Amino acid sequence: MDQPVVVGVDGAPSSLDAVETAAREAALRGTGLRLVHAFGRPSAHVPHPGPPWSPAEAGLRELVDGTLAEAERRARDPGSGVEIGRDVVLGEPATVLTIESRTAALAVVGSHGRGAVAGLLLGSTAGHLAAHGGCPVLVVRGRRHPGGPVLLAVDDAPSSAPAVRFAFTEARLRNVGLTAVHVCRPSSADVYDGPADPPFVTYDRGHLRDHAERVLGAALAGEERNHPDVMVRHRPVIGRVRHTLIGASAKAGLLVVGARGRGGVTGLLLGSVSQAVLRNAQCPVAVVRDGPE
Repeated sequence: MDQPVVVGVDGAPSSLDAVETAAREAALRGTGLRLVHAFGRPSAHVPHPGPPWSPAEAGLRELVDGTLAEAERRARDPGSGVEIGRDVVLGEPATVLTIESRTAALAVVGSHGRGAVAGLLLGSTAGHLAAHGGCPVLVVRGRRHPGGPVLLAVDDAPSSAPAVRFAFTEARLRNVGLTAVHVCRPSSADVYDGPADPPFVTYDRGHLRDHAERVLGAALAGEERNHPDVMVRHRPVIGRVRHTLIGASAKAGLLVVGARGRGGVTGLLLGSVSQAVLRNAQCPVAVVRDGPE
């Protein structure tokens, strides 16, 4: 299966939602779908007399087979022609899916999991994939808005280019518009226009908005030329990043954010902001890293 869409499966409702989303993404891309169920030890602190346990132990094989069968049923669409493969892999879900992502077009996970056995938990699997995955990572959460636009959080760093390309591709595949947002925070030194370190600062909102529009124009120009069929809306915003993105996600079909190098989500989404978006966005969130480690 050449660069399939990979989805983590653990039987939880959110992982089955992720399976359906992954199947649609595979159909849009004309590629295969790979269902992966990862097994690790129940607890790293519980002594184990033998080798790492496997799905054959403790009557788990029937449970796993049933879980994957249900996932495949949810993914199967006779009209899509998507080839579906499935596998059970021994290892921690975050590690297994990170390895799987190196040969995938897209990795998809749910926003909640079932805990220690195969817990696809936000902040563990999703967070690890966002920082270390070898392909874009789609975290399925919130409500599905099939006709909603792709919402792109635009950074002012050159490393945001992969996220911009991904967002334009998704908008074209989904046949929807793209809303590109750049948020200027009044505390940003880049847009401050006044004496150094004054006790009170008054910002020129027009200056801030012009700065945001310049960032959007520079970041989007190339892809707008490459995708003349995608309707693009530039949205310069003055305010708080997390509240802007979470609020805008209510009507979006997908929120796309960038990530850099070996760290977590960066640029506009630093620290608590990245967690807030991944935990509270009202639509699925795609994290696109700027390149392999």
